[in-house]
Amino acid sequence: QVQLVESGGGLVQAGGSLRLSCAASGRTSNSYTMGWFRQAPGKEREFVAAISWSGGNTHYVDFLKGRFTISRINAKNTVYLQMNSLKPEDTAVYYCAARPGTLGIAVRQFDYEYWGQGTQVTVSS
Repeated sequence: QVQLVESGGGLVQAGGSLRLSCAASGRTSNSYTMGWFRQAPGKEREFVAAISWSGGNTHYVDFLKGRFTISRINAKNTVYLQMNSLKPEDTAVYYCAARPGTLGIAVRQFDYEYWGQGTQVTVSS
């Protein structure tokens, strides 16, 4: 089992930045591919970004490229999502997720085995 806890969400004005963190505990000795998803009110959960176990491979949803950056520090069992130039439409609950690293990067939520409880990001106009 792996437990994931997100932090770093909050209220920010449009154009501002936030850095989300996702701390993993439990069976962290295994390698995991990590992903970030988000869910806005009344909308389905959507893929944001993912990173391989080594950090060498990343993948982003097209419309967020250039504004969001995913990274990880395995020694700290932590994955980050740096969000810049935030827009009101980025308002959502952001979730991190994990899947076995041998399976590679995935963009569907159903491909991830472990989930955090989410952290709220609110961007005011």
